[in-house]
Amino acid sequence: MRANVLLKPGTIEMQHLPIPDPEPGGVVVRVMTALTCGTDLKAFLRGHPKFPTPTLFGHEFAGVIAKVGKGVTRFKEGDVVMSTHSAPCGACYYCRRGQENLCDTIMSTMVLGAYAEYIHIPERIVRQNMYPKPESLSYREAALMEPLACVVHGLEEVPIREDDTVLILGNGAIALLHVATLKARGVENIIVAGRRPYRQEAARALGASQTVDFLPETLPAQIRDLTDGRGADLVIECTGQPHIWELAVDLVRRGGTVIFFGGCKRGTTVTFDTERIHYDEITLRSPFHMTPRAVWQARQLLIEQRVAWGRLITAEYPLERLGEAFEQLQHGDCIKFAILP
Repeated sequence: MRANVLLKPGTIEMQHLPIPDPEPGGVVVRVMTALTCGTDLKAFLRGHPKFPTPTLFGHEFAGVIAKVGKGVTRFKEGDVVMSTHSAPCGACYYCRRGQENLCDTIMSTMVLGAYAEYIHIPERIVRQNMYPKPESLSYREAALMEPLACVVHGLEEVPIREDDTVLILGNGAIALLHVATLKARGVENIIVAGRRPYRQEAARALGASQTVDFLPETLPAQIRDLTDGRGADLVIECTGQPHIWELAVDLVRRGGTVIFFGGCKRGTTVTFDTERIHYDEITLRSPFHMTPRAVWQARQLLIEQRVAWGRLITAEYPLERLGEAFEQLQHGDCIKFAILP
């Protein structure tokens, strides 16, 4: 099979590798569509601690089952499926307490390699986080299930009212997935602060009620003007920059919630005004990854098609031009690219 291998940051090589065989309980999927994402872009640009090179990479995909391992009963060869790249063990301390996203082995057993013709999916993922793809859903839309599940998990424990004002900081793919998810849940007043016009236009198309220029020095006053001096009910940070984490706390109302979705570099620190956090009763959340429950909910949102999920995918590239897609992602006039084997 043809497969893209990340040899080192900035260097991708197309290699011809054997088609994998499934383990008991696992399957091999012929990839019909893989999607680019911010994590893969970071790995391409500067490396990633979870992606020691050389490595296969890519983890957002949908496809057709090509091989079925011993003991698989839910699926057969030829079935069209949508899947994530990880699943919890179900037995560790965190899984037993319903925090499957923090499973001791969820990251060490995740599967990479969607930028290839075939990908092997082990038993725990097949059992928990693989689903049939309905005909009504395109491969491109179905491949959104994994990142959408992360967004769903991040919002799951936050009480959100339809009349809330939600401020989203950043306008990358994850920020726009938040817009679409909130819109699908009936939230009307969604403000996106961003700097790239193409993505601001996409935010409005997905349901943002307003977009504003992301100027940290003027944004607090602007948000107060838009919220009768209170601040946003919910602020979602999607940039992964420490100074924006700090700014987010200044943009939320008393009794409001801040979600730190964008992960900062390891070793960075942030500082908050303790008086503001305590006396204004600010709730701070920093969600990580996803649970099987969130995966199921993400699939339902995609199937319901209350928003134009396909608007998140700018264009298509063949498998051989993955490097070009990553180069284009750095320019900003795009969101996600579909990579087609």
